[in-house]
Amino acid sequence: MELTHRPVISSTGLFTPSESISNAELVESFNNYVELFNTRNADAISAGEVEALAPSSVEFIEKASGIKARHVMAKDPILDPETMEPRWPERGNDELSILAEIGVLAARQALEKAGRDAKDVDAVLCAASNMQRPYPAMAIEIQQALGIDGFGFDMNVACSSATFGIQTAADYIRAGNARSVLVVSPEITSGHLNWRDRDSHFIFGDVATAVLVEDAAIAPAEHWDILGTKLKTVFSNNIRNNFGFLNRASPETEGTPDKLFVQEGRKVFKEVVPMVAQMIIDEADRLGIEPEGLRRLWLHQANAGMNRLIAHRVLGHEANDDESPTVLDTYGNTSSAGSIIAFHLNSEDLKAGDTGLICSFGAGYSAGTVFVRKGA
Repeated sequence: MELTHRPVISSTGLFTPSESISNAELVESFNNYVELFNTRNADAISAGEVEALAPSSVEFIEKASGIKARHVMAKDPILDPETMEPRWPERGNDELSILAEIGVLAARQALEKAGRDAKDVDAVLCAASNMQRPYPAMAIEIQQALGIDGFGFDMNVACSSATFGIQTAADYIRAGNARSVLVVSPEITSGHLNWRDRDSHFIFGDVATAVLVEDAAIAPAEHWDILGTKLKTVFSNNIRNNFGFLNRASPETEGTPDKLFVQEGRKVFKEVVPMVAQMIIDEADRLGIEPEGLRRLWLHQANAGMNRLIAHRVLGHEANDDESPTVLDTYGNTSSAGSIIAFHLNSEDLKAGDTGLICSFGAGYSAGTVFVRKGA
């Protein structure tokens, strides 16, 4: 008789940096920079050669995004108008990388929560949008730090990396190639953000999450059955970051904005919302799930307006905070980790048999859905 391997989510883990920047602090820093820039370029601005910068406000940020604060790994240099970038001491090759360090912390929490020893894990997938280096793979460094005897590799699908990682892990389980897989998403997004750009300097925050995907046969009693997953990509330049070892900034292009995060926000909103909403509805239909019967939506935490509209189209009514919880207000956009944070912090109260959806969407365009049901 052929054995059936059924993937489940056994547990999740979360690392949150101790430092946080409020909108008021961010606006004060940004406006100080604006004042310095306009003063230093007063003659050029007067001659029409340089455009004066406009100040920001707390009201503008909250209306545009719903974000009120964000956690970061290095607060002081980000708020310094002369720096406005994260800074930390460079580590030697014999030291644990900062990205691996926060990934390990989230992974250990997930392992402890599931009562699992690292030696029982078969694989580590580092699924994130902002890798620290091309190689060695961050996943292998995390694997080594945890003491896992197996394999690991990195994967990057921008803000959908975690959900793509969950499907990949689930496929390993289904195929019988692994029984226990860690999907780790360390996101130090503060490093690729242009903190001098009024339209985007408030968007991102730093964090790390971990999801332990396992065969139901070895999972703890409290787990989440993975009912189905769906991935989708459509190429778009509306969210882009051009930094890389083949096209890093030269002296002639130093400070060029497109070497950091850039986006056409209105186009993203208009194109992604209907794509994601329809994807959820179609996949729910394929799985025999009534969309309006979903107990909770753990959506990608990028923009409050996008989440409201997607939830409305899926559920058929305006979702309340219980149906579609947000962590965007205090964490900001944490790229691939956002929907996992929402799930980690807002899932324990659900009852056995309750069905929910973890959903991500972002650059690519990319989108991923993971339909789950709380086990008995």
